[in-house]
Amino acid sequence: MTEIHLYGIPNCDTVRKARKWLDGRGVGYVFHDFRKEGVDAEKLRGWAATVGWELLLNRRGTTWRKLPDDAKADVDEARAIELMAEHPSMIKRPVVEHPGGVLVGFDEAAWEAALA
Repeated sequence: MTEIHLYGIPNCDTVRKARKWLDGRGVGYVFHDFRKEGVDAEKLRGWAATVGWELLLNRRGTTWRKLPDDAKADVDEARAIELMAEHPSMIKRPVVEHPGGVLVGFDEAAWEAALA
């Protein structure tokens, strides 16, 4: 893979910040809108194998908080992937696939080291 793929939701503040950071450094990328295009379980399993499902699952977000308690109980990797595939807004954003790996969330120092 020679391209950078940025996955997220366009109206997410963190995704906006990440896109501004990439644009400001002239880093080209392809944007994938979770809400419009979804994300399949296979992609999620690949990311989980690389960074861990616990990092991918956004337990602080509104989507997670609105789930019934029984849906949040005893979540393991398989259940987390199922939930994230069903509710893409439950994925911590942004997710970036780049030639050197996968980044989750926006950490300027990590992005500088990996992408600049």
